[in-house]
Amino acid sequence: MLRSRFRPPATSPSLASYVTPAALRAFSSKRPLVVLGLESSADDTCAAVVTSERKILSNVVLKQHAIHESFGGIHPLHAQEAHQRNMPVAIDKALREAQVRLEDLDGIAFTRGPGMYGCLSVCAGAAKALAAASGKPLLGVHHMQAHALTPFLTAAPMTSSPAPQFPFLTLLLSGGHTLLLLARSISSFSILATTHDESIGASIDKVARDLQIPWALGAGSPGAALERFAFPDGLPDSSALPSDPTFTQPFARRLAFSYAGLRSALTRILESEPASQMSEPRKRQVARAFSLAAFKQIEDKVVLALAQGEEVRGLVVSGGVASNMVLRERLRSRLDKVGRTDLPLIFPPPSLCTDNAAMIAYVGVSRLERGLVDPLTVMQRSKWPIDECEAEFEPK
Repeated sequence: MLRSRFRPPATSPSLASYVTPAALRAFSSKRPLVVLGLESSADDTCAAVVTSERKILSNVVLKQHAIHESFGGIHPLHAQEAHQRNMPVAIDKALREAQVRLEDLDGIAFTRGPGMYGCLSVCAGAAKALAAASGKPLLGVHHMQAHALTPFLTAAPMTSSPAPQFPFLTLLLSGGHTLLLLARSISSFSILATTHDESIGASIDKVARDLQIPWALGAGSPGAALERFAFPDGLPDSSALPSDPTFTQPFARRLAFSYAGLRSALTRILESEPASQMSEPRKRQVARAFSLAAFKQIEDKVVLALAQGEEVRGLVVSGGVASNMVLRERLRSRLDKVGRTDLPLIFPPPSLCTDNAAMIAYVGVSRLERGLVDPLTVMQRSKWPIDECEAEFEPK
């Protein structure tokens, strides 16, 4: 069994006082740091154990799709209650699979924000209770920073994927966010574009609902269900179908996203052709046209950002929507067409694109190595700009 290297003073009111970079360096030759990560920002209850050698010792994800499908999306109260039931189970399973005990950990990380406030309270409360009971350092992690840095966790030799090199562009595409960022370091992000209304992930989920596509087709994920429905192996002959629906691209010359207009256009189609009366080939045609229009907006904004003249060494794409294989293919093709065959396009493995606690634990390790530890009084933040992800630790 691993043994924890930190022993805080018994009377310490805050864990930040004894975890310093100097203390970490003193122990660096003994063994890797081991951090437990917790995540409950939306509808997945997650716990994972990760080491400073980038080894994922466990990665537990308990999903709630069966609860939320009848609502057509995440129901905040039901999600919070499910997290409260599942979090102890996830923690126990993560520790057992990693073959570590609570006393073997060097820190406890959790998703502090952004996300649904009630859902965030579950992982925050669990992490603070564990930290208070064990005397371990507490690390409140920015959810989108964790997504952006996931490719470092999964880079070679862990996978065949290269590690990103700063500065790079990063797309964070999920049910809660549509962000195009310039990443200059692990804690320095500039927002180049964000959505003016709803996110691409939320839009995709709602379209899957409006087209009455069963979530089971995507193993419980509406986004994955829409992908599998719209892009099956071998598309049927569409010669007998009407022309593909057209979707106007918003903000054609601006670094800005908008998906409400695309979804409104789909709503107008469904007013004249209700989903319940559509043939399956027609429904597939509509789903495919919407998906391609949604992805084209992503492609266009990346090309526009590259034209700004800022030197970048890669494009990292993360978040739940990044697991879409059609989007991956289209982004690579678009970069090649604009003469950027040299630009690495980096995605985490699909299982680590969606919400997980391994990425939270990984950022927790990074924070611990730099001595950036939160007090036990730290609170969750439902809204938290990524360019402020470590602002609290900057010199005043």
